[in-house]
Amino acid sequence: MGVNLQKGQKVDLTKGNAGLRRVMVGLGWDEVQQPQSRGLFGGLFGGGKAQDIDCDAIAFLLDNSGRIARKADVVFFNNLRHDSGCVIHQGDNLTGAGDGDDEQIMVDLSRLPAQYDRIVVLVSIYKASERNQHFGMIQNAFIRLVDADTNKELCIYNLSENYHGMTALVFGELYRHNGEWKFNAIGQPLQIWSVAQLAEKYGLPRSVWN
Repeated sequence: MGVNLQKGQKVDLTKGNAGLRRVMVGLGWDEVQQPQSRGLFGGLFGGGKAQDIDCDAIAFLLDNSGRIARKADVVFFNNLRHDSGCVIHQGDNLTGAGDGDDEQIMVDLSRLPAQYDRIVVLVSIYKASERNQHFGMIQNAFIRLVDADTNKELCIYNLSENYHGMTALVFGELYRHNGEWKFNAIGQPLQIWSVAQLAEKYGLPRSVWN
């Protein structure tokens, strides 16, 4: 079991893990069970189950100035592999059903180009505005980091706040400091509706998506 982090805590990933090269970033969440209604004769009606919530994991590769320099530095369901080959999204889970990680991102720290100092990991709700969905309808959200070569869990951060009305979350960030890799548990909620808007927050003009 890895270090259990609280919001705002940082952990040195390479300390005590000499030779750490590749990290698997696992993200998970569950939908809050929707209440069912009962009819006049005690039968259930109204569907009971809300529309599936499609949460999407996203990785932003930030340059030395702390900004996204290119559209290609956004790794998500429409760009699963960074052109360096060092950050690879393992694929989109459309419902979040089941135990364990719902989505995973593989990061090769040993080969990551020097111009990238930080990888921000976010999760957004696909078509949140259309479907009238928000993170108040999500529970048991977490982010964990695993040594991909040994399968040893390095740390886990369980997000426990009420995120009612929020449509995106900055889960955490991997960052390089004095040659060491560290992780910061952020847990910052946002009311942003698209990947383009999220990327704009980190300096990438929305016009590059046109």
